[in-house]
Amino acid sequence: MRRFILTLLSGLLLFSLLQAQSPPTAQDEWAKPIKQAKAFIGLLQNSAFDSATALFDKTMKGALPAEKLQSMWKTLQDQMGAFQEQGAVRTEKVQTYHVVYVTCVFKEGKLDAKIVLDPKNKIAGLYFVPHREAGSYKLPEYVNPKAFTEIDTLKLPTSWRLPASLSLPNGGGPFPAIVLVHGSGPNDRDETIGPNKPFKDLALGLASRGIAVLRYEKRTHRYPNILDSLKGQFTVMDETVDDALSAADFLRNIKGIDPHRIVILGHSLGGTLVPRMAHLDPRLAGFIIMAGAARPLPQLMKEQYRYIFNLDGRISKAEQRKLHQLDSLIALITSSEYLNKANPNELILGAPPAYWKDLLRYDPLKYADRLRKPVLVMQGGKDYQVTKKDFLLWKQHLQSNPKAVFKFYPNLNHLFMECKGKPSPSDYEIPAHVAPEVINDIARWVHRQFGK
Repeated sequence: MRRFILTLLSGLLLFSLLQAQSPPTAQDEWAKPIKQAKAFIGLLQNSAFDSATALFDKTMKGALPAEKLQSMWKTLQDQMGAFQEQGAVRTEKVQTYHVVYVTCVFKEGKLDAKIVLDPKNKIAGLYFVPHREAGSYKLPEYVNPKAFTEIDTLKLPTSWRLPASLSLPNGGGPFPAIVLVHGSGPNDRDETIGPNKPFKDLALGLASRGIAVLRYEKRTHRYPNILDSLKGQFTVMDETVDDALSAADFLRNIKGIDPHRIVILGHSLGGTLVPRMAHLDPRLAGFIIMAGAARPLPQLMKEQYRYIFNLDGRISKAEQRKLHQLDSLIALITSSEYLNKANPNELILGAPPAYWKDLLRYDPLKYADRLRKPVLVMQGGKDYQVTKKDFLLWKQHLQSNPKAVFKFYPNLNHLFMECKGKPSPSDYEIPAHVAPEVINDIARWVHRQFGK
């Protein structure tokens, strides 16, 4: 099936920073967004394109006027056959946006209309993506369910009581263990993105190879109102570091785990923060950095947006306005003078001033210069979010560490999944698994460094 995608989001929705799937918290919250999304598809079905665009926000009206919407709908049916009916819906929450997936049944197959609605219930984004059935996750071939036991009912003993899963190899042990640390955004324990669950792949794949793996619900996922609870005093320590170190402590007290062979694996933002975790907990045995940014996050934001907007070979006037808006917001979060004077509860790019001040004070490369324990750095060549520039910076600053190992995978994306063609956000909507060579390389590295 050919893939179709219209990336027409208004507002600032960074895939790395803001995308996260979460179930509806209340039926009332989702009634209006679902009704609006289904009504929109009904208007397309009835060729009522002027009425359909009336549901758009201001930016979408400019980007996709009625005549363009009509042309897009015709192109879809030229490729997929005549539209027949609407199917089931599924939902996810992205910050203040409600995202409703409406299954569209065409004569030649199905697509999911991904409809993004702002807090005013206006349509702020529209995609057509490959259809995915709810609960469609399938075990990768490299997982051997008989080799381990999955314990899904754990809770990290912190004040936030985070639900966690432990994939524990069968046998007496004691086993080496890995703590999985999420990227940015309110991720669940599987780091679910679309139909993909990279942390579940890693956990089950590594447990099949004799390595225990702990994964947990991120604090911002379990407690979506945490920013209000902390009254602006929310930092990267609160978002990521404290819970990762608590998870390592938790593992040290579990029977069958070797407390002297506990490794932190950080993905994306988690990888960026690995050197800070190494500094704060000298008991940790080793570290894995998967697609960790070595450069400041604001710099990566600019690169990501320009890359995404230029995927079609041009940057439209509407997209250029968004880039200017992003540049203005980045100027704020990189100004210590502004941050020191700002309202502590003000949210800039989804986080309060305290968060940005903490992040700006942290230089991962300076901490990496002092890192002497075993470290494995992994990078995908098809990753447009964190790129080879970052990988080379890690190599440069870890070159004096004889225990540093570097792995580069030319055809893998930010999730370490196979990517064909030019990488884009739509890749995350395609069901896939963490590549088997990544699982095998991590397992070999752990066993070589810390013994079987």
